[in-house]
Amino acid sequence: MAPAHDLWRLMLLVAVSAVAVALLLAPRADAALPRVEHAPTKADGSLAILVVGDWGRRGQFNQTLVAQQMGVVGEKLDIDFVISTGDNIYDDGIANTSDPLFKESFANIYTAKSLQKPWYLVLGNHDYTGNALAQLDPAIRKVDSRYTVIAKSFIVNSGIADFFLVDTTPFILHYWNNTKFDWRGVAPRDTYIANVLKDLKYALTASKAAWKIVVGHHPISSACGHGNNTELEELLLPVLKTQGVDMYVNGHDHCLQRVSSRDSHLQLLTSGGGSKAWAGKFKTTPDKVEFLYDGQGFMSMRLSKTEAHLAFFDVAGSVLHCWDLARTTTTTAAGH
Repeated sequence: MAPAHDLWRLMLLVAVSAVAVALLLAPRADAALPRVEHAPTKADGSLAILVVGDWGRRGQFNQTLVAQQMGVVGEKLDIDFVISTGDNIYDDGIANTSDPLFKESFANIYTAKSLQKPWYLVLGNHDYTGNALAQLDPAIRKVDSRYTVIAKSFIVNSGIADFFLVDTTPFILHYWNNTKFDWRGVAPRDTYIANVLKDLKYALTASKAAWKIVVGHHPISSACGHGNNTELEELLLPVLKTQGVDMYVNGHDHCLQRVSSRDSHLQLLTSGGGSKAWAGKFKTTPDKVEFLYDGQGFMSMRLSKTEAHLAFFDVAGSVLHCWDLARTTTTTAAGH
């Protein structure tokens, strides 16, 4: 058992992180999407972030091992926060904010000191087949103050980078024939999607950040098991391209993947290896597949005003692939 003073320090760290993140639950006057202001803490304004998706399985399917390596890498990088690309709790989300699945799949798994930072999350389709609103309920932060889902779509403003977390599950038409999905606050579908796209476009236009990064659960372009998504190709992708988005980061496909857009500088990145992986399930895409790993792991981002350093890690913490992006959109890559 850890000494009492170490436990006290850990509790204090969590409390300070919670206070440092200002949650603006009401939309600002210049945007319809709610925002979290997460001010950079490093003197040079740089950011370090981990990204993981498709993870919440009570520690099974190597979730615990991935979490342990996230803790190791998180400490080395001195991360500012964690982003989840959705499917946070399997198989059907949570029933309410006191559902034991939440602690069993989140609070009791990501226990490393370096991971006691805010987690910003989007919902995945598996979260929607439970009580989708429970993960948005402020009461869940009383169970674990790290867990930050202030709306189904919201923005994290963090100095040099703006992160636009987008609710992609309602875009997927075939889900609407499944009565398990919790569509409260979403139906009618067409109106909801139109508003999400309008608000996202407005926010992207207004953003002055060096890096514009959009996060959603579902892939747009993917060579993994689910493949390309027609609805997002038609509705979301044009907004990302016209607004000069640098990266679209998703989960849903249980793999680690880097795809370069065939007609823009957009990077399409999959980090969906938080637990159960899909070895050997592949699709084709017309975009350029720079890297694909059909196993478990996570992604790191180190961002400065002019450069981004990105890497994929496997379940043992080994670097699988790393590459750099320059703010001039010139890209170099080196795999390991």
